[in-house]
Amino acid sequence: MPVTHATAADIAIRGAGLRVTDSRRAVYDALRDHPHASADEVHERVRLHVDSTSMQSVYNALGDFAAAGLVRRIEPAGHPMLFELRVDDNHHHLVCTGCGAVQDVDCAVGHAPCLTPSDDRGFTISVAEVTYWGLCSQCATDRD
Repeated sequence: MPVTHATAADIAIRGAGLRVTDSRRAVYDALRDHPHASADEVHERVRLHVDSTSMQSVYNALGDFAAAGLVRRIEPAGHPMLFELRVDDNHHHLVCTGCGAVQDVDCAVGHAPCLTPSDDRGFTISVAEVTYWGLCSQCATDRD
């Protein structure tokens, strides 16, 4: 029996209660290497390693990962749905209105004011999604 070594992807996928497949492993690795990727970008990267992977297989893996809490799906207005592996905190995003770059930004240190709305209307708040829009440093420099 051959000896196999579990990769970070294998451990994460199994830990989420999912079966490890070549496509799922490649999707996980693509997101690890390129956070905030769209499904199309993930598919392009996956096909470099698993040529036979269909777009539907990538969508299925991303949907399974999101349902299992392995990936976070973000939907900045005017952009395709993006996926990332950073799921265990309450971070937010910076989106460049020039080039579309997306970067993570941590929530406020200490008390997280974004988790306390002026009126919770009976909701028990667990996560807040804040998107900051503006120009990245490169686009700001290019406009000067």
